[in-house]
Amino acid sequence: MTTPLFRDDAYLRTCEAKVIGVNDRGGILLDRSVFYATGGGQPGDCGYLELEDGSQIEIATTVYDDDKTTIVHVPNADQGVPPDGSSVTAHIDWTRRYRLMRMHTALHLLSVALPYPVTGGQVGESEGRLDFDMGSEAIDKDTLLETLNNLAGSDHTVTSEWITDAELDANPGLVKTMSVKPPRGSGAVRLVRIGADIDLQPCGGTHVSRTSEIGQLALGKIENKGKQNRRVRIRLMD
Repeated sequence: MTTPLFRDDAYLRTCEAKVIGVNDRGGILLDRSVFYATGGGQPGDCGYLELEDGSQIEIATTVYDDDKTTIVHVPNADQGVPPDGSSVTAHIDWTRRYRLMRMHTALHLLSVALPYPVTGGQVGESEGRLDFDMGSEAIDKDTLLETLNNLAGSDHTVTSEWITDAELDANPGLVKTMSVKPPRGSGAVRLVRIGADIDLQPCGGTHVSRTSEIGQLALGKIENKGKQNRRVRIRLMD
C-alpha cells in the first residue's frame, strides 16, 4: 500500500520515500508518493525519482496496481529500477500537475453551470471536457462562459472532507457522475467542496485551493454524442 500524500496536500512537489518493490511489468512501488495515479478522468503524474547517488529515473506516468491501493510509478523505456528498500526522492512535473489541478477544478464548476447528470469526462493540461445527459436542451454559449468565469473569478475556497460509505448511500444526490463511481470499500469517501454551497461531490483528484487560481476560461467545441449526450469542452487561457 502507498500513502497518497497528494490527497491531503495537492501542492506537495517532492517527498522522501522507500522502494517497496518492483512489479512484474517494471513499475516502481513506493511506500508514499506525491505522484497522482491515473483515475477519475485525471491522468497520472510524470516526473522523476532521484536516487541516493544523485542519478535519476524518469517516470512516464503513474497508475494504481491491481489492489487499487498501491501506486505504480511507470519508468520511461530503458530506465533502470532502484533496489528494494532503497531511499528515493520523488519529484513530480509541477508545471503539468498544476495545470491539471486548475482544469479539474474548472470542470467541477462546469458541472455547476450545467446541472445535468455527467456521463463522462477527461482532465487535460490545456483542455478538458464533460459529457452531459441533457436530452435536447440547448446551451447558450455566452451565458455558460460568463457563468463559468464568474464562478472561477469569485475566489471561492476549495476544500476536502470525508464521509462514510453509509453517509454517501444516504445522500445519493452527491454523485454527479454516472460513468465514474466514487471509490468505496475503505469505509470513507472523499468529498471536494467549492465555497460554502457552490458544489460538493465525491472526488479523489487534485485541485487548486481557490477558484481564482483557475484563471480565465474559454469554451471549446460543443458536440452531440448520441441522442442525449452533449460533450462540452473548456480551455485554460494561459
